[in-house]
Amino acid sequence: MDRLPSKQDIFEHHPIIQTIIRLAVPTVIGQIILVIYNMADTFFIGLTGSDAKLTAATVCMPAFMFLSAISNLFGIGGSSVISRALGSGDRERVRRASAFATWGCLLLTLCYSFFTLVCSDFFIDLLGGQASQVHGFAKNYLMITVTIGGLATAMSTFFSHLIRSEGHAMQASAGIMLGGILNIALDPLFMFVILAPGQEIIGAAVATALSNLCAFIYFFFILFRYRAKSSLYFRPSKAMMEKSVIAGILSAGLPACLMTLFENISYAVLDNLMAAYGIACQAGLGVAKKINMLAHCIVRGMSQGVLPLIGYNYAAKKFRRMRQSIVYSGAMSVVLALLCMAGCLLFNRQLVSIFIQDSNADSIEHGARFLRILCLGGPFSACAYAIISFFQATGKGMRSFLLAILRKGLLDIPMMFLLNQWIPINGIVMATPITDVICCVVALVLFIPFLKRHNETGPKPIDAAS
Repeated sequence: MDRLPSKQDIFEHHPIIQTIIRLAVPTVIGQIILVIYNMADTFFIGLTGSDAKLTAATVCMPAFMFLSAISNLFGIGGSSVISRALGSGDRERVRRASAFATWGCLLLTLCYSFFTLVCSDFFIDLLGGQASQVHGFAKNYLMITVTIGGLATAMSTFFSHLIRSEGHAMQASAGIMLGGILNIALDPLFMFVILAPGQEIIGAAVATALSNLCAFIYFFFILFRYRAKSSLYFRPSKAMMEKSVIAGILSAGLPACLMTLFENISYAVLDNLMAAYGIACQAGLGVAKKINMLAHCIVRGMSQGVLPLIGYNYAAKKFRRMRQSIVYSGAMSVVLALLCMAGCLLFNRQLVSIFIQDSNADSIEHGARFLRILCLGGPFSACAYAIISFFQATGKGMRSFLLAILRKGLLDIPMMFLLNQWIPINGIVMATPITDVICCVVALVLFIPFLKRHNETGPKPIDAAS
């Protein structure tokens, strides 16, 4: 890793567009690889021709993604505190924040993995896997990917956030890409070569767990190799329990955690409501959600990539550069989301057919229709997510918290039940884009006045949540 002066040069002096591209493009590519490997699981499981196996992987997605909620809590929270500490030159705060975030992520992940071991049957039923032909497959997938492989998965994502906080987006994204590419390569090997026919779900789960373990080893090696040049620190101590450090991490990380958590609760409610209409509807919905994830993950990659840049310049009181960072990166996110939306509207059936091989399956028709509905919220979601990440970067915990729970949880879940009464099946899915529009409007109402107040002579930044 580079020394601190190089980080100052990247964050403070490089042309803003060049800096955004340098920080965000590797992160976006890493997120795209993550989506592709999620799609690869769906694609290879779809080759079995079993809607039950496809549904099993779908209902486990929220449980697996909860690992991301944990890594976001401590990774994005830690990254926000670290980047602002670097901007203000407080290296000791960097050490305390990185140590607390690391041990917090590790311990909470272990607790969650133990919960999935003890309560697996209840958890799967809660996620929508009550059907007898689905439950067994889902339990196998959950045990391998979350109970056994969860720690490596959460910690690899967490370390990518911490490495990125020092401005090293390429190294951070390389580890994410390594895990994704390995998963794509190992899926067919375990599903169709090593394991016996009928064990495809176990094969997909083993491939996912092993690929994430390899990513974790990569990050461990990077951190160990460059430990003398990095400001990050991992040894536990009393100093890491400083109240302002903990408050700073939680105020920035909790909205990111809750957004992922509520997103997964929302998906679970969606699956449960859709289960009433049959496995074909559930399978089609699962495929549509994964395809629609592409736009969301591009936006997430852009936001995560520029988060350290925004936080650093906010703490350094370089408000003009901070404003440019969020405006340019946000505009890029919306444009990319519009392109993804156009692709989904034009080629929805073709995209769904990639993952469901039976051309006469009802699940293809359901998936294509659901995808057309879901993709409409993409540009609005992109705008809202960019603003949420901005408030996380600047330590404005209350604003990001409000937007996070508004986007997923407060609005879309009640709306699913309501619209399902008025427009059965389709109404459940329509709740998502409607919520994205509302959240985007609220985000802009909070964001524009805040941005206007922060010019070159704006208020002094603070670490506390506001």
